[in-house]
Amino acid sequence: MIEVPRRSPGLSSSPAATMGNRATRAVGAVVSAGVAAYRRQTCLPPLLPLMPAEMADTSEAMRRRIVARLARALRAERMRGRAGHWTYDMNRHIALRQAYEAERLQLRGVGIACRP
Repeated sequence: MIEVPRRSPGLSSSPAATMGNRATRAVGAVVSAGVAAYRRQTCLPPLLPLMPAEMADTSEAMRRRIVARLARALRAERMRGRAGHWTYDMNRHIALRQAYEAERLQLRGVGIACRP
């Protein structure tokens, strides 16, 4: 009798699972690269309606407000994508995620320096 090796219940080698893992890693790499190249003055205006004074304010309170707005916009974009809505834009979703992660890191004072 030939014994078949058992796999862990969480591991799957189906083509769909493999492709999903690769896609997740690829998007994660794009988000990480975007966080490293993030500049508030150029990245935020297409994503959020902010006044120039809000954009220039680097205080903790304003950064928290911007992170909250980014979280709401990211949630709305995610819901559009899951619903298959025709207005969903994957590039906007990635850009929102990059801005959200960068602002969160700057709020915590970790990782990247604040760029003008």
